[in-house]
Amino acid sequence: MEVIGAERVHELLEFEGLVAALRKAHLGGMPKHTDRTMYSEPNPSGHPDNFIILPAWQPGEGILAKLTTSFPNNKVRHGVSNVNSTYVFMNGETGVTESVIDGEAMIFRKTSSDSALGSSILSREDAETFLMIGAGNLAPYLVEAHLTVRPNIKTVRIWNRTHENAVKLARLLGEKGVSAKATEDLDVAVASADIISSATMASSPHLKGALLKPGAHVDLVGSFTPEMREADDDVLRRATVFVDHRQTTERSGEFLGPFERGVIALDDIKADLFELCQGRAEGRQSADEITVMKNGGGSHMDYYVAKYLVDRHNGREFSTTCSS
Repeated sequence: MEVIGAERVHELLEFEGLVAALRKAHLGGMPKHTDRTMYSEPNPSGHPDNFIILPAWQPGEGILAKLTTSFPNNKVRHGVSNVNSTYVFMNGETGVTESVIDGEAMIFRKTSSDSALGSSILSREDAETFLMIGAGNLAPYLVEAHLTVRPNIKTVRIWNRTHENAVKLARLLGEKGVSAKATEDLDVAVASADIISSATMASSPHLKGALLKPGAHVDLVGSFTPEMREADDDVLRRATVFVDHRQTTERSGEFLGPFERGVIALDDIKADLFELCQGRAEGRQSADEITVMKNGGGSHMDYYVAKYLVDRHNGREFSTTCSS
């Protein structure tokens, strides 16, 4: 058994190659066995502590178990990360554990490449202005991933509820050669953005659909529980709605409330990444169309990324037999 640390994960999962690998994986199907289990306990922050287990198994090829905790009050109370994770990859023929992988690095790379794959299909190729809503640990990876697939982006704006953190992220990105600037006026930034990525722990919407410019693409990353939501009803009304996988609609607050109130229906979800990558559905239809993709993740995405990482780590060409 090997331990693959964060440095090696970031080295092997550069975004250009990882997005291409995910596109290839989506030409097939899901691993034969997938699941998701989440346990929650109350937390003084108002958001519950969560323990999430995501397994995936493609017989004869590989078994992946992702173990994640999300404790929203960790930084304030204990000075440690709010989200912690470990990936365990096992041999598909023997069940023997092959690799234990740094989960934080994997989540950053997997989540960002999921969003970037969607953007590569749905956003305009001539997009020049990017808005990052949220300045947490994931944010710089989302910016880098989107810029990888949309290299014409010239300006990055960052909004965060705590403006000081947006300033810090802008400075960090600037040191890497990205033209980034923190903004305190979210509405103005939304109205001028070609691509918007939102990755927050919000429980009430901060993104107003009425402000979206024609042709904008929205990447929604937060809202991984029924109680969380980042975009208001107007986003869903104005945009053509996509998801990374159909199962995302079953657990995200972006959809559950609007479904109940008749804002949109399940049939209004145009396609997921499998349908888009396989050519069974079309993405953007015009330059003025507004598109939105909800990034919900799932154990299949964790499996693809872990398999790609382990293959590269061992000097093998990435392959997967997923087709179910």
